[in-house]
Amino acid sequence: MLRYLLDTNLLLYCFDASAPSKQRRAFDVLAHVGTAPSAALPAQALSEFCSVALRKLTPPLSPDETYRQVELYAQVFPIFPLTPAVILEAIRGVRDHGFSYYDAQIWATARLNQIPVVLSEDFPTGATIEGVQFLNPLEATFDLGAR
Repeated sequence: MLRYLLDTNLLLYCFDASAPSKQRRAFDVLAHVGTAPSAALPAQALSEFCSVALRKLTPPLSPDETYRQVELYAQVFPIFPLTPAVILEAIRGVRDHGFSYYDAQIWATARLNQIPVVLSEDFPTGATIEGVQFLNPLEATFDLGAR
């Protein structure tokens, strides 16, 4: 059963040597949810990963490295596409819950695919909105094994 939807920041921290504690946590979380398998990715997270990995990481990943990493993520995790239903639900999330649009897409993808937990550092940890809970797996107190 899929329990978690992963946000882009977990994918990126695996390559961010400037934040070694977050890098270790991100690797640990991905290893745990990838071997279960209990997590999925929105296509949006792969797209955002590419954009940041190619331009903003220091040093940036090469196109070949980025390609290999996205290919690996796609082999390990189910990928949920960006659909018109997700876009419409995201707009509702902006209107009803005050999300930024791209955060609303993450929430909408989880909600429409019945994924109960989003793992991200970008949302208020512990908040539950319409059945989707947000947890920050990079917090020191977070214990994925207890979930």
